[in-house]
Amino acid sequence: MKAPPFAYHDPRSVAELKGLLGSLENLRILAGGQSLMPMLNMRYAMPDHVIDINRVDGLSGIEKTADGLRIGAMTRQRAVERDPLTARHAPVFVEALQWVGHVQTRSRGTFGGSLCHLDPSSEQPCVAALYDAVLHVSGPRGDRDVSIHDWVLGYMTPALEPDEALLAVTLKTWDGPHGYGFEEFARRHGDYAIVCAGALLQLDASGKIARAAISLAGVDVMPVRLREAEALLVGRTPDAATLAEAAACAKAIECMSDAQISGDYRRKLAATLTRRALTSAAARAKG
Repeated sequence: MKAPPFAYHDPRSVAELKGLLGSLENLRILAGGQSLMPMLNMRYAMPDHVIDINRVDGLSGIEKTADGLRIGAMTRQRAVERDPLTARHAPVFVEALQWVGHVQTRSRGTFGGSLCHLDPSSEQPCVAALYDAVLHVSGPRGDRDVSIHDWVLGYMTPALEPDEALLAVTLKTWDGPHGYGFEEFARRHGDYAIVCAGALLQLDASGKIARAAISLAGVDVMPVRLREAEALLVGRTPDAATLAEAAACAKAIECMSDAQISGDYRRKLAATLTRRALTSAAARAKG
């Protein structure tokens, strides 16, 4: 099928973008186009206006700030994957991105586009939840910040008003040495995950866990943080038995089912992948 007819807009500045957002209705924003173009061609999306933000100044780039790692919404996934700041301050993101599509799609797809598309099985919202990300949103009525934990309103529905756009994301990166791990299971490499799990562990001077974060995707319409497992780990030695006990918390979560994969299968998979991610994180934290 061909895309439905629409008016095309090509702003060059954030101010011009805000003007379009405030004056147009039934619009969609075009970033990398890896999701939107198929949706248009299949008539899943039928906007009257498409706003192409590829040439808007200031929407791409990565920088370390006092608040964490700030990533422009239009930063290509491949650029995030290869940037030395990502490797230094959010290495689990580099590992997760290697599961995202293929080099060709990552070279066009954007970090912000993935967070706005919000496929439940996407790796990038999973990592954003792992780092308690803050999303910087703007529109003609002003700017606001949204926690990643308030970002998902429903299935593929972000907390964006019709006249707003995502400009950047700040990952609240961890200071000091820590370990990380990311595991995924998909039908084929490059497919969306059936389930994926990310973990961060930081050890104190005695070798016990001082801080932990665990995030899952593919189990619900939004990324799921395993808060109970994180609390269980703190203050304990990261041995195999402790990590397995924490991973077992994933068996208690509610998981969505679809025509191919049952919720029960996803729960078992989540526990297995969480244990593997924690094992990798513990090994790196010690090493």
